[in-house]
Amino acid sequence: MLQVQLEVRPDPAEVGRARRWARSRLAGSGIEADEPLAETLILLVSELVTNAVVHTGCPAVLRLSLPGVGAESVTVRLEVADASDRAPVPRCADGDATGGRGLALVDGLADRWGWSPEGAGKRIWCELDRCAGTRGAAEACVGGASAYEGLAFEAV
Repeated sequence: MLQVQLEVRPDPAEVGRARRWARSRLAGSGIEADEPLAETLILLVSELVTNAVVHTGCPAVLRLSLPGVGAESVTVRLEVADASDRAPVPRCADGDATGGRGLALVDGLADRWGWSPEGAGKRIWCELDRCAGTRGAAEACVGGASAYEGLAFEAV
């Protein structure tokens, strides 16, 4: 298991940097950059780092726990720790809102997620399960395109 972390400044530009960093860490983990698990992981990084940067105004730490090559069954864990003691609160966003859907996406895409107090702040985490082996088996385990069933997307 490979555990890595990135310090994130309270700046919206850090979200893109966190996505690039997370994608670069997939090399050597046995997760191909174009498989559904990788895409879901990067989306979850984006959502959780955005929440930390936008809603807390505090620096944060992004942590990833990734499998090694050849692991049979793995769980990828993503954590974002920040210095804010405000609990994450899922919101109901109306159709015209430009925000407020992040935790709903995390809830819909992650196999598990939660949060816990950490010192004066908190840690928000989520996990994705993946069956290793062939790439086709990994897609079947994650669900391939069906991982997005029930979610509505609109191209604009």
